[in-house]
Amino acid sequence: MHDDSTEGWAAKFEGFIGSGSGVEEDVDGGCSGATPASVKHFFRRRRRRRLQISLSSLSSSSGSCPGFSFPDKSNQGSYGCKYVCGSSYTRHCFVLQMWYFDDSDPANMCVTCLRSEVDITEGLRKHVTIMYCPECNSYLQPPRTWLKAQLESKELLTYCVKRLETDLKKVRLVNAEFVWTEPHSKRIKVKLKVQKEFLNGAILEQSYVVEYVQQDHMCESCTRFQANPDQWVASVQLRQRVSHRRTFFYLEQVILKHDAAAHAIKIKQMEQGIDFFFGNESHALKFVEFLGKVAPTGKSKRSEQLVSHDTKNNSYNYKYTHSVEISPICREDLICLPPRVAVSLGNLGPLVICTKVTNNITLLDLFTLRQCFLHRDQYWRYSFKSLLSSRQLVEYDVFNVEIVSPEYNVEGSKYVIADVEVARVTDYRKLFYVRTHLGHILNPGDRALGYDLHGVNCNDNELDKYTDLVIPDVMLIKKSYEEKRQKKRGKPRPWKLKSLNMELDESRGRANEEKMNSEYEEFLRDLEENPELRFNLSLYHNKDYQPSEMASMADGDDVPSVPLEELLADLELSDEEDNEDSMRE
Repeated sequence: MHDDSTEGWAAKFEGFIGSGSGVEEDVDGGCSGATPASVKHFFRRRRRRRLQISLSSLSSSSGSCPGFSFPDKSNQGSYGCKYVCGSSYTRHCFVLQMWYFDDSDPANMCVTCLRSEVDITEGLRKHVTIMYCPECNSYLQPPRTWLKAQLESKELLTYCVKRLETDLKKVRLVNAEFVWTEPHSKRIKVKLKVQKEFLNGAILEQSYVVEYVQQDHMCESCTRFQANPDQWVASVQLRQRVSHRRTFFYLEQVILKHDAAAHAIKIKQMEQGIDFFFGNESHALKFVEFLGKVAPTGKSKRSEQLVSHDTKNNSYNYKYTHSVEISPICREDLICLPPRVAVSLGNLGPLVICTKVTNNITLLDLFTLRQCFLHRDQYWRYSFKSLLSSRQLVEYDVFNVEIVSPEYNVEGSKYVIADVEVARVTDYRKLFYVRTHLGHILNPGDRALGYDLHGVNCNDNELDKYTDLVIPDVMLIKKSYEEKRQKKRGKPRPWKLKSLNMELDESRGRANEEKMNSEYEEFLRDLEENPELRFNLSLYHNKDYQPSEMASMADGDDVPSVPLEELLADLELSDEEDNEDSMRE
């Protein structure tokens, strides 16, 4: 039987040294003639294993030898091999971990020796210079692409690794991570872990740090803007042919949440829309594509204007304009569907209410509670208009409510059909008995907003096509909280919205400004009343809001408000961003 214990292997090794196998012990307790070849010859016949050899029967002094050194007997030391593990001789208590050599070990060296003898990162770049635009926080991806990325973001890490693409062909990348640096140091450090095969198939893994030095260099669009802010390449003209701007208030918040106008050089408010100016046509096309996903836009129209022409190299410079029109159908509008559209939607309506507008239009029949979705392509095929808009809503007093049906849940919204008795707030001489879908929230004494079809003069071609249609006198749309909101008029809200850095149209006078403020207030009330409307928006805490005892007592009224758990903290990273991003309450 073979003795595989530590003492057994030590005894064999002592016999190997004293047997004249090329290793002789000297006077100082060292050994002479111990060469890597002789040691390998001894251990080649043994199976490959890692072993700590402890010899206590040998005495040594402070001498050393090129091969093996025997430590002091009292220290119970171990053999130290400079050739095998690279450890230097120390007299006091060190541990030798020795490899038994075998043909299956391609390197014939331990990990410590490999790391000291081989550097797989040799020839790889440790310092890289990158171009950074401080105006738009973008990095140059050669040859001409600019990538916008924040510090220690996934996009920036990908960019840094791609800059070493030629170096990483020589090794295999295992891991990459940022090493923290001062944000204002103009330095980015990335720690890379790589692997490489060497010495007959042996694989070594090693980590090293690459330092990226930022050099400020403005991109083309920022350079053009600094030279002349009006020098744009492409513009997007967004228009909606309606008498209010509620749709643009909503789109502004959606654009801010998705940062869709990040590449816009300038944003200008126009009479029936907004103009966006870009330094690159690709940015304008990307913005037009985004608008088609959040609003029922028609097919955009593209036009170009020749700016300059170089006859020597036959190059042309154009300015591009993309015209995008949004459907005039808005939320809470009363619509009379054309007969062909009503048939395509399963004989819906024809008098319906628009309850939601995204890239599709959601329609609801108030009397049957049927809901259908009208695709934007289907709408632009017929291109009909609203019968009455939300600007024509009339306030009514509710006197009596009789529930007719149980509660229905339509796409997450709750409705109850009821018969109610109402009268106009300004005229109690005539009472109206109507059917409504608001039976779950209306009570006697409440007020509701609806369309007065009894006294309005409707000139609509689609309505004239229905000869046998019975038109109700009143169609209630939503509950009114105007009377209860009078107590809180002029007080700040606990939440606020951000706004785009937009040039306002001041040429239309003070009357237009008052109208804008009134419509914006209506938009804020819609956000409070409709949780589904604020689902895709970001609302922030208002630091200027200070609740008082009187306000807390008034909160007992059933006035809709935004829950605090839906609000986001407004992070202010620098003073520059505070000046750029204005707040509207």
